[in-house]
Amino acid sequence: MRFFNITALLTYFLLLPTMTLASEVSEKNIYGLNEHVYIADIDMHMTAKLDTGAKTASLSARDIERFKRDGKSWVRFYLALDETHERAFELPLARISKIKRRSGDYDPEEDKSYTPRPVVNMSVCIGRTLKTVEVNLTDRSTFQYPFLLGSTALKKFNALIDPSLKYSVGKPQCDTQNISTAFAE
Repeated sequence: MRFFNITALLTYFLLLPTMTLASEVSEKNIYGLNEHVYIADIDMHMTAKLDTGAKTASLSARDIERFKRDGKSWVRFYLALDETHERAFELPLARISKIKRRSGDYDPEEDKSYTPRPVVNMSVCIGRTLKTVEVNLTDRSTFQYPFLLGSTALKKFNALIDPSLKYSVGKPQCDTQNISTAFAE
């Protein structure tokens, strides 16, 4: 009888991590490698690449300019999607990130191994899930997807990425009525 209790106890402790992992996985939102997103702060629908190898989220922007408004740092930018995006957007600056340079971007005369990028907070909708994430601004016009969601943002979405899927959650369907947007006047 004592042997049975020890065996049952050992079996329980051996299976506990598996049972916990299974419940954690079932609570995840499963997304594909690419998904449709809605960015409320700029009132824009676009496609995004979900990239667990990248740390930060990144939006394709050009003519990025930092300025002060009421003593606080802000950033003004235009979308770098195509020539038709001539509307300026203005958002409070959250911080400046230091993005590690790739070997092709490294300039030994600059003596910097990183590129500073402005970061703003944006409300992003994927499927029925709306989260505020930090997004750095940089020109991604040479990339296939104008918006990239990295691991920090994906954690907020409680995301599990299945690279065999694309657009698995359909078009964004979040209630964004109570989100204030900061467009330039």
